[in-house]
Amino acid sequence: QVQLVESGGGLVQAGGSLRLSCAASGRTFSSYTMGWFRQAPGKEREFVSAIRWSGDSPYYADAVKGRFTISRDNAKNTVYLQMNSLKPEDTAVYYCAATRYWGTVVLTTTKYDYWGQGTQVTVSS
Repeated sequence: QVQLVESGGGLVQAGGSLRLSCAASGRTFSSYTMGWFRQAPGKEREFVSAIRWSGDSPYYADAVKGRFTISRDNAKNTVYLQMNSLKPEDTAVYYCAATRYWGTVVLTTTKYDYWGQGTQVTVSS
């Protein structure tokens, strides 16, 4: 069992930055691929980024590539999402999630076993 708790959301002006954190419980955190998803009002939950246990070759959605950076600290059981050059269209609830899979399947919600409660990110224009 893995429990995930996100933090770091808030209100920021366009062009600003935020860093989201996701703290995980459990001794097997380092073996999980960690993903970030987001869901805007009236829209489906969409993939943002994912990172495997080793931290290399992360995936990014095209909409955030070059602006967001995912990282993880296995010693702290934490995954991060650094968000720069934020845009109003980045406004959403951001969720972290855990899966034992890697590969392009982690771009979809269906392969994730554990989810956090979400943290709100609002970008004003």
